[in-house]
Order: sequence, then structure tokens, then C-alpha cells
Amino acid sequence: MRKSLTLLATGIAAALALTGCGGSSAPSAESSQALDPAKPVTLTVGASPVPQAKILEFLNQDLAPKAGLKLDIKEIEDYQTPNTALSDGSLDANYYQHLPWFEDQVKTKGYDFGHGAGVHIEPYAAFSEKVKNISEIKDGAKIAITNDPSNQVRALRVLEKAGLVKDIKDDTSVISLTDSQNPKKLKFSENQPELLINDLKDPSVDLALINGNFILKAGLSTTDALAVESTKNNPYANFLAWRSESKDDPRIKKLDELLHSAEVKAFIQKEWPNGDVTVAF
Repeated sequence: MRKSLTLLATGIAAALALTGCGGSSAPSAESSQALDPAKPVTLTVGASPVPQAKILEFLNQDLAPKAGLKLDIKEIEDYQTPNTALSDGSLDANYYQHLPWFEDQVKTKGYDFGHGAGVHIEPYAAFSEKVKNISEIKDGAKIAITNDPSNQVRALRVLEKAGLVKDIKDDTSVISLTDSQNPKKLKFSENQPELLINDLKDPSVDLALINGNFILKAGLSTTDALAVESTKNNPYANFLAWRSESKDDPRIKKLDELLHSAEVKAFIQKEWPNGDVTVAF
């Protein structure tokens, strides 16, 4: 079951309740028993539409039911709602985030979450509708970039590799860039990550740096990008997350196991052969 939700972080519990299939704040007595394929139990999972929800759909076709699990998949477009909904019990788990984002959220929001190992990486990439090569980016060019700190430094490293900025460190942000780090005097326009695709079409924007899942959702490919993040030794692998109290929930353990199965690995490699999604296990 897959439902598409575009929700603000506030009011998420009520919105999910209206769909008639919100999650529970703790494992039910039914879910605490051994999973039985004859009587599948439901797990409500929030996920980005692509590739996460698509991978969950693949599991829901055969592997999950055979394991005694039925996935109720909630597609969520933004990056704040999945953790808010997980924290308040509207979701049993979410599948959309990487470790730097997860750690920042736990630190700043006080979430009590656990997480599994990385499943895949969607490389960050730079696109332009004005130039054909990254070398054509002129001094003073306007660059559209995410306003999310954990991904902003990631985007800046793509620009660093392309030779447009210098000396990017873990704590570097657009605001903290010095003249020596930004010798081309690039002008940065920050926006919500889900809106950067729209910025790409803005005639005033010379280059847009876009998160991998939004690249996929827009029907783009990293093969058409002017610069692409390396996936080697990449710390941005997406994983399954859950409330710490649910760490022994057999439904969550089983889903995390399935996400790291040979079948999922083969599915990712077949579905995204150009490396737009790269297996991390």
C-alpha cells in the first residue's frame, strides 16, 4: 500500500489519522510475536517517493509478505515531516535520511531514534540550463543551493571538486565562505531542497545543486549533470530509522534485513544502472 502525502511538519499526526492508517507509538501485542506469513502484520513507513518508496514497493510485492510483513508506505516530499511523524508515533519507521542529517536532527530536535546500516546512496549533482560545461560558469554566477546545513556542505564539495570553490571543511556553509574560498565571487541562492528543481528553470540561475532523490523524481539523471558527487567512501548512505523503544520490534528488524538482501541489491542495480542510486552494502 502506497500513499502520497505532501505535508507540513505540524499537524502530521492528524493528517495521517485521517487516512485511516496511522502508525502506533509502540509495537502492538500482535507485532511483538514471531512474524507469520499466514498472518502478515503491518508496518507503517514514511519514505521519499524515489528511490525509497519504490524500493519498499518492490519488497511489498513478494519478499515482505513471505516474511510475514505488510508495508503501509507513506510518501513524504519534504525532509522535516518524516522525523516529526516518527517521533509522535504516526509512523513506525522512516526511510529517507543519511547519517549527517540524522545526527543533526537528533542533536537539534532531541529525537530518541535508532537506525540501521546504509542501504544506498543517491549522489548529489550540479545541473544547468544555461551552460553545457562546468568550466563555463563565470565569475559572479548565481548558484542555487540547499538551505539544509548537512547537505549544503555536501553541495559545496561538489563545487570544490569542479574547481569553483576551495578549502571546503565540514563546518563550511554559504554564509561562512571567505573570499579565498570563493575566488569566483559566486552568488548563492538558498532554498528548500525540494524546490531546487524549480530554481533550475529560473533564468537568473546559472547552476543548481540538487539532492539525488529529487533528481530522480524530476526525471533527470546524473549522466546529464555537469558535476557529480563521488560515491566512494561516501558517508551519505540512506537507511531505515526507528524510535529507540522499537529497536527490538520484529517488524523493523525484518524490514531492515530485507533492505540489505541480495534481492534489493539486484533490484537497485537493475532499476538504476547508470549509478543514480548506488548500493551501499
